[in-house]
Amino acid sequence: MNDPQPSATDWVALYAGLLGVDPPTPAEVDTLLELAAVAAHSSERIAAPLACWLVGRTGMSPDEALEAARTLTA
Repeated sequence: MNDPQPSATDWVALYAGLLGVDPPTPAEVDTLLELAAVAAHSSERIAAPLACWLVGRTGMSPDEALEAARTLTA
């Protein structure tokens, strides 16, 4: 019998541990998902994961990054 797949939250927590960082808080998850939605709906879908990757590269908080992304759609 196969084990069921982990939830997204569990997978991210496991991956964060593998990378040696803390997983995002529930509030950060919500903000990053909103950022991904802004990026995907303002451009092509591929912009969503790439925008989230850029956030990690800058060191900005998810809130700051979401605000910046929203300026592109204003």
